[in-house]
Amino acid sequence: MLPNISLSITLFFGLTTLFCLFLVYNVLTSSLQTRKRALGICVGFVAWIILQAIITLKSVYMNNSDVFPPRIIIFGVFPMLVFMIILFILPQTRKIIDSLSITSLLYLNIIRIPVEIALYVLFLNKTIPEIMTFEGRNFDILAGLTAPIIVFFYKKGLSPKLLLAWHFAALILLVNIVFTAIFSTPSPFQKFGFEQPNVAILSFPISWLPTFIVPIVLFGHLASIRILSKKPQNVIS
Repeated sequence: MLPNISLSITLFFGLTTLFCLFLVYNVLTSSLQTRKRALGICVGFVAWIILQAIITLKSVYMNNSDVFPPRIIIFGVFPMLVFMIILFILPQTRKIIDSLSITSLLYLNIIRIPVEIALYVLFLNKTIPEIMTFEGRNFDILAGLTAPIIVFFYKKGLSPKLLLAWHFAALILLVNIVFTAIFSTPSPFQKFGFEQPNVAILSFPISWLPTFIVPIVLFGHLASIRILSKKPQNVIS
């Protein structure tokens, strides 16, 4: 753990991660096909979160930041991406994805609010560059702030096409901060943040952001885009 990451930030980000897990549980219980498996799936995610905590606390990511590709991508991000790809490839899991609630998937984006608050505090504590905050070039908090508003208007009859447009816009915001974070992290391809590299992302508990929270938000967008693209007349759920 970095000395600049205080106990209060550690607790705040830990609660943020638990909140993300709660939102995942809410999505899973929104579908009859996943309701009975929701607890088991969340237990699997808890095991993954604990594994990432162990790897991070052993400084596997921090001590190997100059290795290409970065260890956090190999052991943290890549497995989640592979898992996600499998979900969208297999016919049986695609059917499960199609059964998920649009509104529950939208609520996943609320997690972006506490995440952005945490990032700003980390910047103040000199563990990430300003470019990764809403004072820099990270506007991801807009997706979190507008998500409840979009839910309200969707329930009032907002066009699925407009909802699709919102998801694409929010996805662009997510991709923007992801690449900003990658290119600000100490590694052979660092491009930004040389005055203050993104070292927090390699430490506990902030490593849960790229290895759990971001993939979950990404899945929410991709699942919603798939559902809305297949069924533009989809009944509000």
